[in-house]
Amino acid sequence: MTPRSPGVLAAARRLADDVLFPDAIRVDSLDAVPVAQLDALAAEGLYGTSVSRQAGGLGLDLLTTCAVTEELAGGCLATTFVWLQHRGLVMTLAAETTPAPLRDRWLDPASQGKVRGGIALTGLIPGPPLLRARPVEGGEGWRLDGKAPWVTGWGLIDLLLVVARGPQDSVVSLILDAAAQPGQTVTRQRLAAVNASVTVQLDFDGVVVPAGRLVSQEPFDPAASLRPDRLRINGSLALGVAGRCARLLGPGPLDDELAACRAQLDDALTADTDAMAEARAAASALAFRATAALAVRDGSKSIMADQHPPRLAREALFLLVFGSRPPIKSALLRRLGARPV
Repeated sequence: MTPRSPGVLAAARRLADDVLFPDAIRVDSLDAVPVAQLDALAAEGLYGTSVSRQAGGLGLDLLTTCAVTEELAGGCLATTFVWLQHRGLVMTLAAETTPAPLRDRWLDPASQGKVRGGIALTGLIPGPPLLRARPVEGGEGWRLDGKAPWVTGWGLIDLLLVVARGPQDSVVSLILDAAAQPGQTVTRQRLAAVNASVTVQLDFDGVVVPAGRLVSQEPFDPAASLRPDRLRINGSLALGVAGRCARLLGPGPLDDELAACRAQLDDALTADTDAMAEARAAASALAFRATAALAVRDGSKSIMADQHPPRLAREALFLLVFGSRPPIKSALLRRLGARPV
């Protein structure tokens, strides 16, 4: 399988090389990604990558979207991380099962990046629920209680797709305004990498969401978060970091390893969870090694705060744990010489 739409990929690489990468060190030191960075992505139509052309998007398939993500991540991971969250919202709005009033109101501006979204998929995590949604008496809406520990882009997004555990072992998907409201507490998460992504913890204590903001209520499937197609795209973030290191190092063995990791991820799409877990682990481990190689090559200046190697190394560390699942974690621990959990 190979990506399509070479013009879109060329635009993504141009943005990464000419806009994102030259400013990545400065952005790394900021409290929030500059809105101008996100505006540049919107101007190229990249907020609608996965939305059909008929609905106002670019109509890219998954592999091409992954290739775009890889290019952008090689420019500035913090910016790409904020942008990538939007995909969950816009794909939900584009789904045929989404109520027409929600789709009609927001799909077009979301596809253009005029309305920007984030995600809080806490309800999909197996185990005891961290966030619950219960119907409000009288059918006027849904009450949210609990917490969403990782919500990215706060202050940079307009809408938040929230997935919580509902009655009768269900998952409830709701669209909230990404703004202060009664019963909601926002706590900034200070990160060692991509801190400019403005990642926060949201605590909900009786936050009421109007009934008209309900997207769906479906049976909870613990295996849903382990589907290969859902795990693939985050692997492109690691490929992007590794690829930037390879380009800074110049032609060498890392180029072949990068291509092999990409092919492994793509092949795992038609395999099972274990295959995708191994592929994700391989990509994250490669990014980690690539940043180490760059630091060694550049020598003592690699410990200076205004250099790319320490930034990329912290990003690689971040990607060892971001978007992970137990099978990915176990595969990574084996690669790193530790006992799997």
